[in-house]
Amino acid sequence: MPSPNTAAPRRSRTLAALLLAATAVLPLAACRTGGAEQVEPASSDVSPAASPSADPGIWAAPGSPGARIRVACTPDMLRFHAGAEQYPARHMLLTVTNIATRTCTFAGQPYPLLRLSDRHPAAARPITRSRPPTPVELVPDATAYATVTTAAPDRPGGRSAPGSKAERISQFGVTLAARSDPAQVGVDGRAPVPVDPDTARVTYWQRSLADAEKW
Repeated sequence: MPSPNTAAPRRSRTLAALLLAATAVLPLAACRTGGAEQVEPASSDVSPAASPSADPGIWAAPGSPGARIRVACTPDMLRFHAGAEQYPARHMLLTVTNIATRTCTFAGQPYPLLRLSDRHPAAARPITRSRPPTPVELVPDATAYATVTTAAPDRPGGRSAPGSKAERISQFGVTLAARSDPAQVGVDGRAPVPVDPDTARVTYWQRSLADAEKW
């Protein structure tokens, strides 16, 4: 049996050995945190919601943070002008200029709805190939264009032509949205203009005069 005098030094040496072993393990554990075994706590940060725009004409689209939609162009925001084109024949050019202080869009109705005759209330059909890649937007003071073909290219445009339903008009109605009242636009130049409501066509809104003149 060990004597009391030797037991105390032995316990001291055992405790010192355990402390030394524990100290050696700590650097090893610290080194293993840099590899695949490292686990990061889940973040509790939440991205702030997008704030609404200060522009009264622009809102955040529902369900699409950051997406923006613009107000539709309305007759009170625009100045209209229509003129008969001599070259090529059987064409009119319709222009609209944004006289408002905010941007508007034709996305909801990308071509003008034209009522060319009281006796033919149906709107002139659009020239589908004239549709631009994206709907036209008008910033303040900007202008959009639409070409109106007043009769089919292979049909004479005069009232006396055989089978022609042409009428001579000096104004026509322009609607920017379905089920809304038309704005009456007078035709400058060679008015009144012969128009065949059955075969007349209109382009989509164009961003430039050059694009409109292609049709």
